Amino acid sequence: MAANVESMFYVRKAPWHGIGQRVEQALNSEEVLREAGLSWTVVQKPIQTADNMIIPGYKANIRTSDQRVLGVVTDRYRVVQNHEAFAFTNELLGEGVRYETAGSLQNGKKVWLLARLPDQYVISGDCISPYLVFSNSHDGSGSIKVAMTPIRVVCQNTLNIALTSAKRMWTTVHKGEMKSKLDEAKKTLLLAEFYMDKLNSEVEQLNKIKLPDHKVMEYINLLLPLPDNPTKLQEKNIQ
Repeated sequence: MAANVESMFYVRKAPWHGIGQRVEQALNSEEVLREAGLSWTVVQKPIQTADNMIIPGYKANIRTSDQRVLGVVTDRYRVVQNHEAFAFTNELLGEGVRYETAGSLQNGKKVWLLARLPDQYVISGDCISPYLVFSNSHDGSGSIKVAMTPIRVVCQNTLNIALTSAKRMWTTVHKGEMKSKLDEAKKTLLLAEFYMDKLNSEVEQLNKIKLPDHKVMEYINLLLPLPDNPTKLQEKNIQ
């Protein structure tokens, strides 16, 4: 993991899988990027063969700070700089959203920002804190995304329950002007509230399902089968 992570530091009790540069004091997205080491830019350059022939239809996304190639994309791909991708989060601060952590993955191919929503929810006795994860990529692998990440406060694990009636992701492609998408970005707050309400209903339904002990053991054996003639280490790990 450490070899593939840039601008990310282990932080005790950090909310997103224990990783990320804390940016809680940042007042805007520009400060977030500066504190997390993400204030660099990306330029596109033509790709050439060894004998200097231009390869048509493709370009290389290159980070200007160190000339690292982050990805090879088609010439239709528009680079969305980190400051562009996260600028609309400034509009959410007025709604009570607070920055938490930020960082990058795969040597800068993907960058992310985690923000905490103002409300907490008690679901089946557990205190749940909703977060929004903003991500951008420079390798051509994906769009700009905002995803819901409900986290249990006690153990800080992510709840990944699939809900058919509540979306928990907003995306936009690397095209057009980001300013025109501010209204859509604000809708992520309504999306988050709706998702948490549906999550509460779903968890309550799941809590009503009771399983006898022998059924629980059947599922455990199905998920963690003991192989034939296991070694002592395999048996110990599975037990």
